[in-house]
Amino acid sequence: MRELSDHDLAYHLATGIGDIVRGTRAGGLLHGRSLARVANEVAQSWTDEVLAVHRPDDGTLSEGVSDDLSRLDKARVWIIDVIDGTKEFSTGRSDWSVHVALVVDGRPALASVGLPDAGRVFRSDQVDHVDGPFSGTMVISRNNPPAGVHEIADELGLRVRPMGSAGAKMLSVLLGDADVYLHAGGQYEWDQAAPVAVALASGLHASRPDGSPIEFNKSDAHSPDILVCRPDLTEKVLAATAGWSV
Repeated sequence: MRELSDHDLAYHLATGIGDIVRGTRAGGLLHGRSLARVANEVAQSWTDEVLAVHRPDDGTLSEGVSDDLSRLDKARVWIIDVIDGTKEFSTGRSDWSVHVALVVDGRPALASVGLPDAGRVFRSDQVDHVDGPFSGTMVISRNNPPAGVHEIADELGLRVRPMGSAGAKMLSVLLGDADVYLHAGGQYEWDQAAPVAVALASGLHASRPDGSPIEFNKSDAHSPDILVCRPDLTEKVLAATAGWSV
């Protein structure tokens, strides 16, 4: 069996999950909740088997799998969301993503984030953010926009654009289509681990809105907020979000 590096394994997992999930749309035979349920189950089953074969000693945390907390005894933990943006995926939108991250001692070590409908996978070892003109845009949650975010956008002089998954919003900053991604009010580690790892590797700023680092592999997988922005805006954005919570 071919030995894969962690970076390559994350990439092949993200690519394979995207292929599997998109395949469940074949022929338009399933829709809505049925489509989302089958896509999650099939992709998660494949992912679990791949990790059992290639990284049997590592811990795992996934949205679609019951958490027995055995991961807390592991230094290395794979944190995965096979469909981040289930509503977007199941209704035919393209702003959903695949998240595969390896966390080591609570910090994101590497990741791949896939945008399957765009045919792209972003690896943390092969990524840079676009450093061009400002877009003048802040991306926020389409389904759960946090209270007060429009006021912060106004203070920063940014227009607000709702989007689907956390991964898609982070990548919009990486690609230069947005300057800031801001969220509060509730997410989970599988929403954030891969986007944070790719953002940091690309040179973007990624933290909680108060500037503290986002920690992973906690006993409570809830992770309430996130800020990703261009590095040259970090000081200005942190000043605007100081003390902000939902």
